[in-house]
Amino acid sequence: MAVPIRTAVAALCAGLAATLCTTAPARAGQDTPSPEHAWSVSGPERTAAAHEPLARISLDDSTGALSLSVSRGGRTVIEPSPVGIVTQQADLSKDLHFLHRRDRLVEERYRTKSGKRLYRQVRMNETRLSFATAAGAQLDLVVRASADGVAYRYVLPTGGYGDVLGETSAFNLPPDASTWLGTYRADNEGQFSQYTAATAPTGEYSDQALFATDGGYTLLAESDLTGAYSGARLAHDQGTGTYRIKLADEAVHTDGRLATPWRAMVTGDLATVTRSTFTDDLAPASQVRDPSWIRPGTVLWTWLAGGREAGQSLTAQKAYVDYAAERGWPYEAVDAGWYFKSDAWDTTDPNWQTDSWMPQLVDYARAKGVGIVVWIHQRDLDTPEERAQWLPTLERWGVKGVKIDFMNSEAQSMLQWYDAILKDTAAHHLMIDFHGSTIPKGIQRTWPQVMTLEGVGGEEKRTNTAAHLTTLPFTRNVIGSMDFTPGAFQRVGLRPNSDAAEVGLTVAYESGLQMFAGTPESYDARPLARAFLDQVPAAWDDTRLLAGAPGQEAVLARRSGDRWFLGGVYSGAAHTAEVPLTVGSGRWLVETIRDGADGLVQDRQVLRGGDKFDVEVVANGGFAGLVCRWHPGVTTCYR
Repeated sequence: MAVPIRTAVAALCAGLAATLCTTAPARAGQDTPSPEHAWSVSGPERTAAAHEPLARISLDDSTGALSLSVSRGGRTVIEPSPVGIVTQQADLSKDLHFLHRRDRLVEERYRTKSGKRLYRQVRMNETRLSFATAAGAQLDLVVRASADGVAYRYVLPTGGYGDVLGETSAFNLPPDASTWLGTYRADNEGQFSQYTAATAPTGEYSDQALFATDGGYTLLAESDLTGAYSGARLAHDQGTGTYRIKLADEAVHTDGRLATPWRAMVTGDLATVTRSTFTDDLAPASQVRDPSWIRPGTVLWTWLAGGREAGQSLTAQKAYVDYAAERGWPYEAVDAGWYFKSDAWDTTDPNWQTDSWMPQLVDYARAKGVGIVVWIHQRDLDTPEERAQWLPTLERWGVKGVKIDFMNSEAQSMLQWYDAILKDTAAHHLMIDFHGSTIPKGIQRTWPQVMTLEGVGGEEKRTNTAAHLTTLPFTRNVIGSMDFTPGAFQRVGLRPNSDAAEVGLTVAYESGLQMFAGTPESYDARPLARAFLDQVPAAWDDTRLLAGAPGQEAVLARRSGDRWFLGGVYSGAAHTAEVPLTVGSGRWLVETIRDGADGLVQDRQVLRGGDKFDVEVVANGGFAGLVCRWHPGVTTCYR
């Protein structure tokens, strides 16, 4: 018989308190037990074993509770941390006994349409440990380890346990571990700040938290989140190094068997974490059979350029299309206002589509080689009927993508909406930019039409700090495309960085649709920036961290074909930055854009791979660069 939710939640609280505060007696019928059983899982690359993470899973024989720790080369990454899940019918966080173990090697190759690296190779060791309670309730703990991370998930193989009431999952860090946390918000736009693990204020934080221990850096993350479960955040009490998993729902409905999302720990040195595709590697394979229509690219975004008024004007939008075509930028995005009359159109009116000038704009843009992306509120795609009205219409008009806004939830019901919109947009060949949204969590591998997601305190914010901007490449942007919308040169005084840093953000931040947020006038006033933006792609063959320290500096190199693009951002006082050119051997032409006394300045020099070069950085400044092979006669990397 189902347990009422209020009663079940009360039972969960009592059960968790008992699990944490008492010790259960040894179970009857056992031989003299050992203090614990333990199993280890490491990455598959034996030649690099000392540098790979090692997960250790332990079963306490006195309580029947599981814990998991992670180390690298014998050094601490994650201290022993509780593992378990509680349902209406079974508490699978204690009183467990071991059944059996199964191991396998996971090897996969796949290509993506966007991201820090288009071609991916996956090698992971997987261990499945099966446990049961005395009453016969079964829990499988599946652990994977690769060269750049460890992850685990819970599998309830038999079902029949009722709703999930919570997890006892947590991550124990050394109290003095350096910590970068983003305050949790429903739209995932919290600003990142630095603490130690113990001194972070009591509260809730985004699950994309970065820690530095003697075993290296570790980014907590999640993968394969769908409407079968609930989104996670971290709950913390000041004074401890423990960060607990808290679900968005008090009860997660299940229809039977369940595999939860992966609790992932991306780990290694800072370069390894930054370059990692671990959360994508954990996710299911692509559900789009023919992705040929999915094309990343740079976008002229008109919201910060012209606001709602621009969205209501066909004349203004044609002018933006003209500018994008002149610059060779493949897309123009029309934001809020284009389909509003008072609040929203009456889509029950069979003639509602004929009121829009959007088909005329799409035809106009198509003739100039520019694709149109349109903004739409989530409430207008909330039901199957609304999606059946909107999405075929947008496809028929020739719209290339939709920017869907204001989900602002990771509750199970909203995640089920994501499941539906992902299938529907794929069927109607519409790329997606999610705003007011969840964060990637593997979604871009499974649904490659998802080109980017906001889930970040981006360019629209007026409270960002330079430290926040230099933390994002090591936190939010590690796990997937990030629609920060750089390039808003006109917002002088409303952004914390310099013009050269703003140019550098277009490379330092990866996004499958890289939305440029400036005005045509601001670009024309900065011809060096404009020329660089003309070169920037939105899909990358490789990514490398050249220099970095979260909150202080981030210099990334991204390769497209035979050219490397550089983006550097800094916080703090003006200084001379030293940058290693670790992009390969041989001789390279390096063209950089920096801040000068009277505006942007371009420098050129020829260097050998591995050399270091200096860049003069203003306070909270940065730089951008373009690098190509040099031989006599090569005078520029620009094309």
